[in-house]
Amino acid sequence: MIRKRAVLRSLLPLALVSVLPACSLAPAYKTPAVGALPEHYAGQTANGLWSPAHPADMATRGPWWSVYANPTLDRLEQQLDASNPSLAVSLARYDAARALLGETRSNLYPSLGVDASDSRNRQSNNRPLRGSGQPNEYSAENFSFGLGYELDLWGRVRNEVAAGQANATAAQADLASVKLSLEAQLADLYITLRGYDVQERILKDTLDAYQQGLDLTQRRFQGGVASGLDVSRAKTQLSDAQAQVSEVEAQRALTEHAIATLVGESASRFTLPVDNAAMNVPAIPLGVPSQLLERRPDIAAAERRVFAANAEIGVARAAFFPRLSLSAALGWQDTGMGNLLSAGNRYWALGPDLAMTLFDGGLRRSKVQAAQANLDASAGLYRGVVLDAFQQVEDNLTLLQQLGKEAHQQDDAASAARDSQTIATNRYREGAVNYLDVVSAQTAELQAERSAEQVRTRRLEASVNLIRALGGGWQSAQLSTTANAMADSTTQAR
Repeated sequence: MIRKRAVLRSLLPLALVSVLPACSLAPAYKTPAVGALPEHYAGQTANGLWSPAHPADMATRGPWWSVYANPTLDRLEQQLDASNPSLAVSLARYDAARALLGETRSNLYPSLGVDASDSRNRQSNNRPLRGSGQPNEYSAENFSFGLGYELDLWGRVRNEVAAGQANATAAQADLASVKLSLEAQLADLYITLRGYDVQERILKDTLDAYQQGLDLTQRRFQGGVASGLDVSRAKTQLSDAQAQVSEVEAQRALTEHAIATLVGESASRFTLPVDNAAMNVPAIPLGVPSQLLERRPDIAAAERRVFAANAEIGVARAAFFPRLSLSAALGWQDTGMGNLLSAGNRYWALGPDLAMTLFDGGLRRSKVQAAQANLDASAGLYRGVVLDAFQQVEDNLTLLQQLGKEAHQQDDAASAARDSQTIATNRYREGAVNYLDVVSAQTAELQAERSAEQVRTRRLEASVNLIRALGGGWQSAQLSTTANAMADSTTQAR
């Protein structure tokens, strides 16, 4: 009874310490400031109010590419999500981050182990302090349970877990960022491919017109009306257009190969049928809400790495204070004689362990300084990512606006070029002009039509890049969930 009281008295201070509220030495976390934010997009005709950016990458994005209403693109995007090798690598890295978090989180709980041994031993005749009458050979059996637990008084373990949680969610955001980037890259390539299909159609239609012009010129030459120079010009023009067709076909094949790699197929076996139907540029709402910028996964990843770096300061500071742990053991020992688990063979041990470094030559101080520098660097990277996001949105809004104007101007130029070509051909048939005027008009028409198609393709690509800059879509139905997703993901990270 006296022994039990002594044990209880020895454990009383430990029990009191364990119930005291543990502290954390990490600085109070604040999302890094990025300076004064503009009140609206400069590239928008209507004012879209900005709000302070918070990670909301958990908000659903949905199939953003559906705004292009192209079944083939829908199928390719779904195939990319299932088969792209780069996406598989990012998913594996996210799984590794989650496993590392589980490893760190295990330190919050006690560790329980069991040990058993059965050996035959011989001790030296000259073993120091060997007592008389001890046998030279003996058996030893042991069976025990051990319990160990570190009392996280200074928040070291909890800060490690917080940093691991933040790094895991950052890895999840990295996965979303890679996925969005690959989806946008595929959409860009598909738009480029369809642009080549339309250009090929334009060129082949032009080849028919050039062949008709060559036939007309040869007939006029045979009739003594046209010169051999006119025939040579017609042949040159036809051959140049044929060369342009070959170039477009080559570029289309390379684009098709790149699409095959993205969707996880061999370029040797992958083909996409020609589809020269023009894709339409999706209408962008005038009030694109700035809240969508908060859904960019790269911003979320950068912010969570700042949070992790902040928690690491608490881990480094905790090294200046003692580490207190509790260990306990209960087991049985004997020499191989009788019942191992009998009461007389029982032993136990219980008590705290205190460890503290008194001198390390500035090691701990240097680790704190390194952790602070890492926090500063992470904050700088976060601000850079946010500012880049602002620039990307503005760049693509400006491109869409200016390319829209350019498209109208280029369409007018193409229409005027077609009229000029028709007039020049008719006047050539009447003998009013020579074939050089026809060649010039036809060349101008072809160039204007190809330029109009290139501008339209660039507008489509700019719309894809705007969607990417906004974090993956602008469906208004998703906005109602954004605020809740922001709050949930931020609470989880903290």
